[in-house]
Amino acid sequence: MTSTVRRYVALTDGFLDDVHHAKTAYGVLRYGRDDVVAIVDPKFAGCRLHDVVPGIGRDAPVVATVGEALAFAPTSLLIGVAVSGGALPPVFRNHVLAAIDAGLEIVNGLHQFMAWDPEFAARARASGARLWDVRKPPDDVPLMSGAAYGVPQTVVLAVGSDCAVGKMSVMLELAAAAQADGGRAEFVATGQTGIIIAGRGICVDRVISDFVSGAAEQLVTSVAPEAAFTFVEGQGSIIHPAFAAVTYGLMFGCAPDLLVLCHDVERKLIGDGEFDVPIPDLPALVQLHEATLAPIKPAPCVAVALNTRVLSPAQAQAHIHQVQAQTGLPTDDAVRFGGGKLWRAINAASRRTGKRLAGTATHS
Repeated sequence: MTSTVRRYVALTDGFLDDVHHAKTAYGVLRYGRDDVVAIVDPKFAGCRLHDVVPGIGRDAPVVATVGEALAFAPTSLLIGVAVSGGALPPVFRNHVLAAIDAGLEIVNGLHQFMAWDPEFAARARASGARLWDVRKPPDDVPLMSGAAYGVPQTVVLAVGSDCAVGKMSVMLELAAAAQADGGRAEFVATGQTGIIIAGRGICVDRVISDFVSGAAEQLVTSVAPEAAFTFVEGQGSIIHPAFAAVTYGLMFGCAPDLLVLCHDVERKLIGDGEFDVPIPDLPALVQLHEATLAPIKPAPCVAVALNTRVLSPAQAQAHIHQVQAQTGLPTDDAVRFGGGKLWRAINAASRRTGKRLAGTATHS
């Protein structure tokens, strides 16, 4: 997958300005290596991407139909949303059919697989379009063996106060900061958007529960041997009533050496109030994660990554300083202000793991 060069049309029909539901499109736009040549969203047709989503780091025209997007010579249609339940929004169906008939590859991160839809599959056979259902796990996921506990890399796992707080973005920013500092780092994708960006990985939320830890172990044991750091994309939250299971599978399966706690400063309740479960204060969350891993393989939380997008720059900095004082841990918004500060904390902490050193010059 990694060698394929794509020119994406991102389909967001009605969701382009929705930071939560359009997170697949946002992630690929911000971190993907492939071009995004157009956005299909009738609600914003005629606009430019930067007019609707300022600060995303890219620009593209927004059009109403796949037919209009074909003028930009795309190779692939990206299903750019992640909606509750993972079903294809009904309004997307005709867009997808038009893309299939045009021979475009369909890159789909939803739980609803394109290849299992009789109409999509038949039309794809007729046009030669490829259907890539990113969430489909490999057939050979093993049970956990314990091999992850012996990897030479320093394994860093993102954990979160809730779902959709920025765990993938933080790990991508930290891997980039490490590489910029000369560190040999690899990002490990465990969710659909991360896989689309990295070109490989396993969507652990589609793996049978007994095998989630095995999938996580397979990912960290397959990291390039020359890497010194493995940055694992986190999923869910151990306090989320619906999604804690996948979080526990990752925490035990990838055998982390270090944890980074991710939190959206706007979030007060799990799932934006869906379960009426309040998010504990961050020092308590740090202790909870460390206590969970302590009986098996202790892993300290060494940094806090905040999502401060709703705050002004001055408010964000004040909140960062407040959380740093509360937790006693290096704290920053890695997406907004860069990952350098948190990377330096991780690199320093890695020296206490007893694993091989990064071999980089750090500038603390």
